[in-house]
Amino acid sequence: MEIAIIAHDGKKADMVQFLNKNKDILQRENIKLIATGTTGGKAEAAGFKVKKMLSGPLGGDAQIAARVAEGKTKMVLFFKDPMSNHPHEVDINMLIRVCDVHNVPLATNEASAQLLLEAIAMK
Repeated sequence: MEIAIIAHDGKKADMVQFLNKNKDILQRENIKLIATGTTGGKAEAAGFKVKKMLSGPLGGDAQIAARVAEGKTKMVLFFKDPMSNHPHEVDINMLIRVCDVHNVPLATNEASAQLLLEAIAMK
C-alpha cells in the first residue's frame, strides 16, 4: 500500500513525531511511503525509506494527485497548517478534490491520520 505524506512547514515536526510514533505500522513490508520533497527529506532523516516527489509549491502536490488518480497512492496523510497562507493553495485543493473523486482516504490532521493507521493495523 502506497501512502503519501505531506506537511506544511509549520507541521513538519509534528509529521516526523507522528511517523516515529507509528513506526511499527509504517515500516511494514507492504507499506511504501511517498512524500513531497522537504517532508520526504525530514522523514528520511528520521530513518524512513521514502520516495520523494518535488516540493509541494514546485509541483509535488500535483505529482501525488496524479498517483492518486492512477490508483497507485491509496492513502494521503497531509498535515495542513490552517494558520498560514499557502501560495500553492490551488494545488492543495486539487489534491483534496482528486482524493474525493477517487475515494482515497485523506487525513488533514494528526487525529484523523491516527485513525486511518489504526485501521491498517487491525488488518
